[in-house]
Amino acid sequence: MTATQSDLAGLSRYIFTAPSWYASLGFALVIAAMAGIAAFDSGTTSPTWRNLLILGRDAWQGIFFIGLPTVIASVGTTGVDHFVGGKLTPNRSSLLALLCEVILVTIVTGAGIVSLLTPLGQRFVYDALIIALASIFAFRLLVVMAVSQSSLLIAAVPASLQTVVSALFLFVYSGTVRFLELGGPLVDAYLMPYLSRASEAPPELWVIDAAHFQLLAVTCVIYAGAVYTFIRVIDRPWQRSLGVSVLDFIRGFIGHVAEGSRELETFFEKLGEEAIVPVTVLAFKRPDGSQKARFVLPMIHPGPMGEIGGGNFPVRVAEHTDGLVFPPHATAGHDFNLVTEREVDSILDAIDAAQERLTYSSEATRSVRTTSGEAAMLGQAFGGDALLVSSYAPGFADDVEYGVGLSAATEARTTGLDDVLLVDAHNSNNGLQGEDLGHVTPGSQRAFDMITAARQTGQRLQTAPTGPLRLGVAWSRTEWDPLDGIGPLGIRVAVVEVEDQHTAYVLVDGNNMVPGLRDRVVDAVTAHDAIDMAEVMTTDTHIVNTVEADNQVGAAIDHAPFVALIEELVDDAVDDLEPVSAGLATERTTVTVFGNDRTETLASHANAVVSMGGALAAVIILVAMAVSVLIFFLT
Repeated sequence: MTATQSDLAGLSRYIFTAPSWYASLGFALVIAAMAGIAAFDSGTTSPTWRNLLILGRDAWQGIFFIGLPTVIASVGTTGVDHFVGGKLTPNRSSLLALLCEVILVTIVTGAGIVSLLTPLGQRFVYDALIIALASIFAFRLLVVMAVSQSSLLIAAVPASLQTVVSALFLFVYSGTVRFLELGGPLVDAYLMPYLSRASEAPPELWVIDAAHFQLLAVTCVIYAGAVYTFIRVIDRPWQRSLGVSVLDFIRGFIGHVAEGSRELETFFEKLGEEAIVPVTVLAFKRPDGSQKARFVLPMIHPGPMGEIGGGNFPVRVAEHTDGLVFPPHATAGHDFNLVTEREVDSILDAIDAAQERLTYSSEATRSVRTTSGEAAMLGQAFGGDALLVSSYAPGFADDVEYGVGLSAATEARTTGLDDVLLVDAHNSNNGLQGEDLGHVTPGSQRAFDMITAARQTGQRLQTAPTGPLRLGVAWSRTEWDPLDGIGPLGIRVAVVEVEDQHTAYVLVDGNNMVPGLRDRVVDAVTAHDAIDMAEVMTTDTHIVNTVEADNQVGAAIDHAPFVALIEELVDDAVDDLEPVSAGLATERTTVTVFGNDRTETLASHANAVVSMGGALAAVIILVAMAVSVLIFFLT
C-alpha cells in the first residue's frame, strides 16, 4: 500500500453504520419537541400543572410543524425514490430526514438569536426558514443523486419531499391562502376550511405570506443549480481518467460499510481489466490418501476491504478445499484486487485443476534460511519443488509488487527447482505512518534483495540434506474477532519434520503485524525443544479493515496471550506429526482485477475530492446564499 492508497483507506474512519429507521425517527421527534418548546415559548416559569400543559402544547406544536414533515419524508422518500428507479433504503431515508431536520432547526435557531440581538425582527427568522427549507432540499438532492444515481430532475422528486411537506404545512397554518384570490362560493365553502387553518396555529406563523413561498421556489431552483454545478466539477476528472462517476464510488463505499451491500463491486467492475495469475497448491496427504493440509497461493491481493472483491478470499478457499488450509499472502499489491467476489470462483477452479496435476513425494529437504540485504527467506524443498517464505522483519514492509514476486520465483527456478510457491510473510509494518509505507516495487533495493535471497535459497536447497517427510498441524479460531485484527481463520500452525529438524510455519488470519511481534513469536517458538526454524505469516485478509484502515495483528490485543496461544498450537502440531507425502503444482487462470495503476489513480482522485471538495462546496454554498440574500433584498 502506498501513501496515497493509505489516505484512501483512512477515509473509512468517516463512515459509520446507519442506525435503524425507527431510531432515527425517535431522535427526530425528540429534537422537534425541544425545538417547539424553544420556538413557541409561552413564558412559563413555574412548574404548575397548567404551565406543564402549556409546555406540552408547545412540544406538540414542534412535533407537528417540524417532526411530522420529518416523519413523512422518512417514510415516504424510500417509496418515492424506488418508484422513480432509486435505491434509498428505509434506514438511509430516515437518517437523511433526521439530518435535514437538524439543519433546519440549527439555521432557524441561529436566526432567532440574531433577531434578538439586532433590529432585524421576526421576519428575518422566517426569511432564514426559507433558506433552511431550500438548504435541506439541496442537501437531499445531493444525497439522492449520489445514492440512487438519478438525474437531477428525477432525483428532485424524492429530494423535495421534506421541503414540500414543510412548505405545505406552513401554507395551510399560516393562512397564506387569504392573500390569494381563488374565488367562487364552492371554493370558499369546501376548500377554505382545509386550506386555511391559521386559527389553530401559533400566532408566530401569521407573519408568513405568499412572497415567502415564491422566494422558496426561486431559492430551490438556485440551490439545485449549485448542486448540479458542484457534482459536474468534481466528477469531471473521474470521467476523463477512469471513465466512471465519483457518485458511483461514493454510493458503493457508503452502501458497503453502512449496510453491507455489494454496490461497490459494480463500480470496481467498470474499472477492472483482465489478468493472468498463477495459482499454486502445495498439498500434503496421508498414506491412506486423505488430505492432511494444503498451502494455497494465488497471486492476487485479498482486498480491497471487508468481503468486497477478494477481501474474504482466505475463508472462501478454506471452505472449498479438504484438509487444514493455509492461504498465506502472495506477492501482489492492490492492483491485483479481484473486482467482485465472483472472481474467486475462477481461483477455486484453478485450485481444483492444480490438485489434479499433483505428483507426490515422501522426501523433503531440511529447511534453510538465507538473507540478502533487508530480505530474509526461509525455504524448504518437497521433491523437486520448493516453499519459500520471504520477510523483511524487523524492517517495515507492506505489499510486494506482482512483477517482483514473479522475478524472484523465476530466479529460484534457475537453480534447478521445478516449481516454487513464494509467500510474502507480510509480518512487520508500522501501519499508515509516513510517506514510505514499505511497498516493494520493481527496481527498488528491496526488490533486488528478495530476488537475490530467492536465488541463494534455491542454491542451498540443491545441496540440503533430504529425508522422509512428517507433518503435524493445529489451529484455533481464537477468542478474537476482526475488530481485534484476527479474522475467522484464527491461527494455524504446520510443523514439518525432516531428518530430526522441525520447522514451524505459523499463519495468522490478519493484515500484517505490528513491529516486533513477529520476532517475539519466532523467538518463543524456536525456544521450544523440538523447533529449529520458524516463520510467521499473515493472510492479509481485509475482513479486518471494514472500518479501520490500520488494524494490524497485535495493535488491538495483548501480545502475551497471543504468543502463548501460538506456543500451545506448536505443541499440538508436534504431537500431531505423522508421515505424509507432498506435491506442488501451479495452474494459471484469467481473472478481472483492478489493473495496473488503477488503484493509485482511484486513491488520488478520492483524496482530491476530500481535500478540494470541501473548499469547492464552501465556495458554491457562499455564492448560492449570496444570490439568495440579494433576491431577498430586491423583493
